[in-house]
Amino acid sequence: MNGAARARCERSERSPLLLVDLQERLMAAMPETDRERTVRNAGRLVEAARQLGIPVEVSRQYPQGLGDTVEPLRSALEDLGDLATVTDKTAFSCCGEAALEQRLAGCHSVVIGGAETHVCVTQTALDLLDAGVTVFVAADAVCSRNPELRGNGLERLRAAGAIITNHESVLFEWLGDARAAEFKSVSQLLREV
Repeated sequence: MNGAARARCERSERSPLLLVDLQERLMAAMPETDRERTVRNAGRLVEAARQLGIPVEVSRQYPQGLGDTVEPLRSALEDLGDLATVTDKTAFSCCGEAALEQRLAGCHSVVIGGAETHVCVTQTALDLLDAGVTVFVAADAVCSRNPELRGNGLERLRAAGAIITNHESVLFEWLGDARAAEFKSVSQLLREV
């Protein structure tokens, strides 16, 4: 595969979406604007995944302490039915859970959003890169309590070989063509506030 093809979330593959630890108590600790941006953009990715039939993996770090996935994402994920799989974990990397690691490592590429960028997102992405998976991190769908640590995490991931992108690029790469049947409804997501 040439470098240009490797750097795209190809329509033929429709890289699955992994949302890491977007949970009630953890997200409450995020700066408000970062929290709102992350949840909004993760929600757009989930809705596009629903329309396009793309699987979504969701992790929850120690839900007894950090709570469930935040609303409105929790409701959006319920609408996905069998396309969504929720995995509880205690390891910081999602790859610390054998079943989830097996599903993700079997993918050619994965799109990641979540929290915190410099901890669970970074450790998961590094493990996937080590497994030979192409990792796309939607920079506008990840957050950390400290914006400097978010930036550090993204820099570290870029240096390790992850592709730092944004949710809008992912949506259009999943679509691949303006003639796609879902183009109008998916592009409409970007007009919603």
